[in-house]
Amino acid sequence: MHDATEWWPLAARRIPRVTLAAVALACAGAAQATNGYFPHGFGLKAKGMGGASIALAHDGFAGVNNPAAALFAGSRMDVGAEIFRPYRDAQFVGQTPVVDSGRTAFLIPEFGYNARLSETLALGLTVYGNGGMNTSYAPFPNGQNLLGGTGKLGVDLMQLIVAPTLAIQVAEGHALGVSPLLVWQRFEAYGLQGFAGMSSDPANLTNRGKDNSTGIGVRVGYMGKLGDRVTVGAAFSPRVRMGRFDKYRGLFAGAGDFDIPANYGVGVALQPTPAWTLALDATRIRYGGVPSIANGSLSQVMAGQPLGAASGPGFGWRDIGIVKLGVQWQMDERWTLRAGYNRGDNPIRAQDAMFNILAPGVIREHVTFGATYTPDKQTEWTFALWHGRRETVVGPSVDFSSMAMNPTGTRIGMHQNGFGVQYSRKF
Repeated sequence: MHDATEWWPLAARRIPRVTLAAVALACAGAAQATNGYFPHGFGLKAKGMGGASIALAHDGFAGVNNPAAALFAGSRMDVGAEIFRPYRDAQFVGQTPVVDSGRTAFLIPEFGYNARLSETLALGLTVYGNGGMNTSYAPFPNGQNLLGGTGKLGVDLMQLIVAPTLAIQVAEGHALGVSPLLVWQRFEAYGLQGFAGMSSDPANLTNRGKDNSTGIGVRVGYMGKLGDRVTVGAAFSPRVRMGRFDKYRGLFAGAGDFDIPANYGVGVALQPTPAWTLALDATRIRYGGVPSIANGSLSQVMAGQPLGAASGPGFGWRDIGIVKLGVQWQMDERWTLRAGYNRGDNPIRAQDAMFNILAPGVIREHVTFGATYTPDKQTEWTFALWHGRRETVVGPSVDFSSMAMNPTGTRIGMHQNGFGVQYSRKF
């Protein structure tokens, strides 16, 4: 093991360069709608194992998975990209044909860097994104869209998080870690003119172009080795308070407020033989703690609450729990194979289906596969692919001109596929 005087100059030289490159790549866009609008996993090794990662330290993504893992991940850089293919559709049953969202392919980059400075100290950097409310529905021949507006209907949300990481050993085989979260998000909505009569600020409801906001949060974590075969971990990130989207203060509850929900989880990894690893995570995302995400939609409309008000309509998303199960087999010196299963709750209830035409994050199950090819001791190539099974939600629709309700008038659905490649270099 090299001491800090050897590793720190290398880290100090590399981190500024790779940070700028990673941020530039990440700004290309993000569209993910898996466990709600959080990806099913971060880093392609985790994505190949159903997202399981809290008790694993096999790459440089500690800043998003478990900051304490930085102490055990060694010194390395991981750069990758994935093609994400979500297929979303919606209709008013018996009234309109099925309308598909036109956005079905997104390039999503990822970046992680880790420097083990000593036996008891490590630094890292993770750049990652969230997204998922990225839809674009074409209008009908008369120019009207599904929600009564004109032209294309959709929203576009992207969240970019830069997470520097510090991990320290608190006892042999046990570490604590912390990652400040530097967050930038961008949002755009269009085609919502049909909601103008329900908005507290119709001039700042729709078709206002892109708007940005920033915020600062934190993620903390623990990882510990219980002997040679069992590793446990835990990670927690409280709600990130974001600046308001002023251009959309007539849409989001709280005059444009859109925070990132608290999320946390625990994990265990078992290595029954040197070649086999089993990993299990149990995580929770508290969408219900963010009013603009959690407030009821039609219930608030029927109660006379305008869009943009503190108690105004939201998407009606509830807290969800997710179980992530993964297996890894080191087949030989060059090849490691992975598979996984991810099962989460659906955050969208039937009564909120109509508003969630904009954000149909209904997926509950993922099946995943992955592999790593190691041509030499310093280089890795990792591949992953996954499929999210189709889910649908049927709920009420409302004619806002007459306020007449059809209890089964809205149907939304989605399935998704993805494939990614990651290059890793160990130092």
